[in-house]
Amino acid sequence: MVVVGAGVAGLACAGALRDAGVPVRLLERAAAPGGRLGGDVLDGRPVDLGAAYFTVTDPGFGAVVARWQDEGLARPWSGPDFAVYGHRPHPAGAAVPQRWSAPGGLASLAVDLAAGLDVTCGVAVKDLTVLDGTVVLAMPAPQAAALLPAAAPLAEAQDWQPSLAVALRYRRRCWAPLTGAFVNDHPVLTTVCDDGSRRGDGAPVLVAHTTPGFAMESAVADVEAAVRELLDLPDAAVAVTARRWPAARPAQPAASAFAQVEGVYLAGDGYGRPRVEAAWLSGRAAAAAIVGNQNPKTPRTASRAR
Repeated sequence: MVVVGAGVAGLACAGALRDAGVPVRLLERAAAPGGRLGGDVLDGRPVDLGAAYFTVTDPGFGAVVARWQDEGLARPWSGPDFAVYGHRPHPAGAAVPQRWSAPGGLASLAVDLAAGLDVTCGVAVKDLTVLDGTVVLAMPAPQAAALLPAAAPLAEAQDWQPSLAVALRYRRRCWAPLTGAFVNDHPVLTTVCDDGSRRGDGAPVLVAHTTPGFAMESAVADVEAAVRELLDLPDAAVAVTARRWPAARPAQPAASAFAQVEGVYLAGDGYGRPRVEAAWLSGRAAAAAIVGNQNPKTPRTASRAR
């Protein structure tokens, strides 16, 4: 069988299928696995331009994160709680989840999940009929719909929104102590993260994510100016890199753990709360359904969490 898309959902799905003894190939159009864990390099230093962080509620995913922590791949991202700008602050006394980050960038976690899997990168699948066996599309629903037109209503219902992520390096750390900030009711910004805090190296780098209306490469200068105004920075950034995500987040994620359309499985963070953990759970759920369909009379046991 074939999993298309080597983001968290695809990697989790392929890993679970492998652990269940199901031969599986994983195809990824980008040059490396990771999906929206991806980032870039700014002045020789990796920066996270996809997911800002991840949280843990599921014990299975928690076991994976515990291993990452033991191996130095993940770290609790502690510090002052995120600041909130705008008119919708978090309710007083609301529980703050432990945020996790990766010293080597979140993409390093995808590399770890890919270990031991049959992954081929740089392959853009354009026709599902050339693939043998069961197919899983582990990607945002609009991308899945481009390959499987019958999935278009699902993509429309999930209402995926674009975003532009902009990394800004400064000569020095010229802002007040900051972990990150949720920015509500702002025309340009939705979040700003201190990447030096996130990665634990203290680098003078901020990463901002935009509203859908400013999710275009031409808005980079607007983003830099908006961050400078929001945080009252005395200096402008001296180096910038950006990445546009055409489908960054679903406004209306599906309640189910995955979907099946015309015999094709769809998985990703469009199923459940749109987070890294949801993508992992979705991929695992799709794999469990596939294994169950192949062995309908055989009791299933949980596969090893990697």
